[in-house]
Amino acid sequence: MSERRPRAAWRRQPEPPARTPRPEPKPSEAEAAAADRPSVVQATLYRDGRKVASPDTLAETFRQLREHPDGMAWIGLHRPTESELHSLAGEFDLHELAVEDALEAHQRPKLERYGDTLFVVLRAARYLDAQEEVDFGELHIFVGQDFVITVRHGAAPDLSAVRLRMEEDPDLLALGPEAVLYAILDAVVDGYAPVVAGVQNDIDEIETEVFSGDQAVSRRIYELSREMVEFQRATRPLVGMLHGLMAGFAKYGTDEELQRYLRDVADHVTHTSERVDGFRQALTEILTVNATLVTEQQNAEMRALAEAGFEQNEEIKKISSWAAILFAPTLVGTIYGMNFETMPELKWAAGYPFAIMLMAVVCVSLYVIFKKRDWL
Repeated sequence: MSERRPRAAWRRQPEPPARTPRPEPKPSEAEAAAADRPSVVQATLYRDGRKVASPDTLAETFRQLREHPDGMAWIGLHRPTESELHSLAGEFDLHELAVEDALEAHQRPKLERYGDTLFVVLRAARYLDAQEEVDFGELHIFVGQDFVITVRHGAAPDLSAVRLRMEEDPDLLALGPEAVLYAILDAVVDGYAPVVAGVQNDIDEIETEVFSGDQAVSRRIYELSREMVEFQRATRPLVGMLHGLMAGFAKYGTDEELQRYLRDVADHVTHTSERVDGFRQALTEILTVNATLVTEQQNAEMRALAEAGFEQNEEIKKISSWAAILFAPTLVGTIYGMNFETMPELKWAAGYPFAIMLMAVVCVSLYVIFKKRDWL
């Protein structure tokens, strides 16, 4: 960014003539609900790195900034209304495309320059220990000659801590909006460290669950893989964004101290991006190992079922063989037990021994046959 110029030098001159105000459209229910909550988190004016005022409204902020052209305004918004952003756009000459992005959110991380204004989109992240999941937030930053506007969508990051840190270091804050941008970038990147630690712990737990045969681990792997895709989308573009900022150091006269700070942030981003890439690869490998283990377990279960079925078939063969053997004498005995006067061999003296011998021969024959076929 170029050297600081008087406010009148970069603001549109002359002031546009007054226009007939358009009738305000009737607000929707969503807009009415949004109007009930405060979207201006904090608006503060600084001069030479020290806080000079904290206006309660945007209008008061604009007025005091006009009275102190050598100051800097830092305005923090949380899910602002369309009218609030349009008010800021008119006051600070923000590009309509950037304003539209800030309103709609769900943007990829990017860095764009519109004239004297730098527009930055960041994806912050935080690790929720209770749910063991990663929560993502979105932050839009407008950086001008004498202002910084942050538009936050989501709970992360906590910019109040960033503001407090900068106010405790007036020398750094005196470097202007670029220093604030550095502090925000540093806070967002530092916020990735607990997420990386939490994800590493999750992966260690998943590996234990995989080899312990936990049936629910596949779902956990899938959910964590999706979070890593989002995390990768948040971190990977930052590498190119910071290199783009560093490429403009000489052109925009960035302070040497800030250059060193931004290079340090770039190193941290690169390290985090590499870790996230490693997490995705590790989860892919774990998923493959889990699929292999599940397949092996299923094969073992199928083998066990097959062996159980084979053993059951062997038992059925034995039962069937003995049933057939026992059925033969039963059949002979049943025939000879029929009450008919003309029954053959009733008057034969050898009839009884013959019947017993017939039963024995049939039973022995069946036993020999079944034995040869390994049914017994």
